[in-house]
Amino acid sequence: MRAETEPADALAFLKEQVRGIPDFPKKGILYWDITTLLKRADALRIAADLLYERFKDKGITKVVGIESRGFILGGILACRLGAGFVPIRKKGKLPAVKISKTYQLEYGSDVIEMHVDALSPDDKVLLHDDLLATGGTTLAALDLIKSTGVREIAACYLVELTALGGRKRIPAEYETEALLAF
Repeated sequence: MRAETEPADALAFLKEQVRGIPDFPKKGILYWDITTLLKRADALRIAADLLYERFKDKGITKVVGIESRGFILGGILACRLGAGFVPIRKKGKLPAVKISKTYQLEYGSDVIEMHVDALSPDDKVLLHDDLLATGGTTLAALDLIKSTGVREIAACYLVELTALGGRKRIPAEYETEALLAF
């Protein structure tokens, strides 16, 4: 498969690379595993190319990736876009002064943190995560980003679980893109 493949063919190819794992991390959850996509150089390149094409003309200055799988394509996108990379991590993983947000997951709650000095109000931010489910993690990340004064934010995902309605929870003011829908 080559990067020049038509987008419909490329998207079908990428979708075939993602596997569903039932009852993980707990019974009743169908976990969409992207590691099967990431291990293929061609699939990783195509996914990065497609996301890059969607945001290359937006003037992005920082890509904010959500731990942990959001770091993978988020880092690639930052490099390709000529932007800096900012990690949002789980509680207790960042060493400097940080801000935090507690949020609900589809199977519990969690806390995420970001360094307080990671962004400035002039930044144009692209928030990236591997998967959009209920939108809880995204909303918490948006709160962290907005608390730094940033006004221009877009969000992108490799996978969106449409039945869980996460996109509907994200305010319309934020451009939101997902490559694959399940």
